[in-house]
Parts: sequence; C-alpha cells; structure tokens
Amino acid sequence: MKKMSVMTVATALTLPVMASFALAQDDDRALVILTSDSLQTQGMAMILSNAMQQQGTDLSILLCDAAGDLAVEGYASAEAIATPPSNPAGQVKPEGILQMLMDNGAQVDVCAIYLPNSEYDEADLRDGVGVAAPGPMAEMMRDPSIPTYSF
Repeated sequence: MKKMSVMTVATALTLPVMASFALAQDDDRALVILTSDSLQTQGMAMILSNAMQQQGTDLSILLCDAAGDLAVEGYASAEAIATPPSNPAGQVKPEGILQMLMDNGAQVDVCAIYLPNSEYDEADLRDGVGVAAPGPMAEMMRDPSIPTYSF
C-alpha cells in the first residue's frame, strides 16, 4: 500500500469541505414570506431583507394576503415608519424598500391565490413582480439550503 503524508491526507479531507463552503457562499439564498398587514412588521421584514441582500444573500420574497398589496403598482402605505437611530434614512415605507430590493435583484412574487382573492389582476403588479407557482415555491421551502423567514 502506498504511504501518504499527513499533509496529503489533511488536504484530501479538507478540500471537499472547503469546496462545499465555497459553494454555500456562492449560493447564499433566502426566502422571505410576508403576510402581515402590520406596517411595522412589513417595514422590519423589508429592512432585514435589505440587510441580508447587502450581505450578499440572493433573495426571493413571497407576498401573501394583505402584504400582497405592496406588490401593486402605485400602492402607498398609509404612513412611513421611523427607522432605527443607526439608519440615517429617518422614515421609510415598506413598498419603497421592496422596490429597492427588486432593483438590486430580489425576486418578488405574490401568492398564487392573492390576485383571485383581491380586486387586482396581474397587470396591476409592479414591473418585475411575478405570481408564485405552488410547485416551485414548495421546492424552495423544502430545500434545506434555503432558509425561510416568515413575517
């Protein structure tokens, strides 16, 4: 049997771990599901999504129930929310942060049942917002490498 040095064995054992770590970093994804009609909850979900995106996460956002209204072109929240003192923006609206996330590459969809149960149709959605298909969305939710955050 051929003898291997300790360094060769250590390298052979470490490379797959390093490769999977690199893959995980390259494939940093997250799914954010927002259903709440609460302005503060919507705002915090968008603020946290923005922080994840700034840290390199590829975001998919699913808007359901009252939160689906954020995806409607021209929708405006009743009021802005104050941001934490560490954020110089002062006040923001969830739909403004959502648009910024989309401009920076986030995939945004409304639930498949949102449009049939609202006064809107697909033409009313912001440019770039899709309608989630249950099958692919379920696959994403079941994928252990994609964390899911619900608000």
